[in-house]
Amino acid sequence: MVMQKGRSDGPQSRQMRIAECLVGDETGMIIFTARNDQVDMMKEGATVTLRNAKIDMFKGSMRLAADKWGRVEVTEPASFTVKEDNNLSLIEYELVNVVVE
Repeated sequence: MVMQKGRSDGPQSRQMRIAECLVGDETGMIIFTARNDQVDMMKEGATVTLRNAKIDMFKGSMRLAADKWGRVEVTEPASFTVKEDNNLSLIEYELVNVVVE
């Protein structure tokens, strides 16, 4: 599902398309947050290469994203099997503050 987000205040209204996609490799899976042109590349069964992607935390779970320094490229079909029993986005994390005395 593709969501449209944007702000209409100010001289220029900016619209952004966002879609969450489950991506994986031979080590596991994670939810990838695709933005704008990246949304069009993320088709079911497609093989993509993600370069310089980063982890964002959203409601205590990890999401993968490729910001302005990242790159998403559609490539030839993969020759590996995705490890479906290791979804890193299903693990919940809690921020813990450590006080050093």
